[in-house]
Amino acid sequence: MIISSILFISALLGGLSVFIVKRDNTKLLKLILAFSGSYIFAITILHLIPDTYNAGDEKIGLYVLGGFLFQLLLEQFSAGVEHGHLHPHKNGDHQEHEKYLFPVGVMASLCLHAFLEGMPLAGEHGNYLLFGIAIHHIPAAFALGTLLLRAQLSNRRTLMSLILFAAMSPLGYLLSEGIKSHLVIDISQYFDKIMAVVVGIFLHISTTILFESSTKDHRYNRQKIVAVLLGVLISLLNFLFGHSH
Repeated sequence: MIISSILFISALLGGLSVFIVKRDNTKLLKLILAFSGSYIFAITILHLIPDTYNAGDEKIGLYVLGGFLFQLLLEQFSAGVEHGHLHPHKNGDHQEHEKYLFPVGVMASLCLHAFLEGMPLAGEHGNYLLFGIAIHHIPAAFALGTLLLRAQLSNRRTLMSLILFAAMSPLGYLLSEGIKSHLVIDISQYFDKIMAVVVGIFLHISTTILFESSTKDHRYNRQKIVAVLLGVLISLLNFLFGHSH
């Protein structure tokens, strides 16, 4: 219940902040992205990948690779909103027409992405990962809210869409708990493979965030370096502390 609440509230607050801030790609959001990307990357390398390969399936790497490519496919529909980025259309009548349409592809792919992100939280390293995912959802929800407002949706429809997005990771977590508890008997045997797919998604998301956090000449400014190193340091402390007990 606590995990679900944290996931839901962090995403919802990130989305609702668009009604207050109403600015795209703020400096603070970029720093949050850099921190969350490095944290998720480090947790994936230190915790999730070793667990995935310890399952003993020699072909498990295929599912990790599949998850990486699946996230690449999702981004063709989401336009990178899960990274907290917006890529508006340029010029002409297409923009005028586009802004009145509900972004169905973005919403669907983003919700599926958030649902899958919640699944590893049922694992033994869920508490470590919760922190990174909750922070990661803040800029993602903010970007989604901005996109919905650009589409000139009513405040009510925007709010309902943000609530739906915020509910996805908790639902993924609850399903994963059900699979582990054999409440969902039919797919419990595929749990390790599902987790491997999610690991691939995390690898894509975290590395993309880190690359997109760089400046045009692919250099980091000092604040972003600090944010990245802080994310890695906290995940490393979690790793060392967790293995010392």
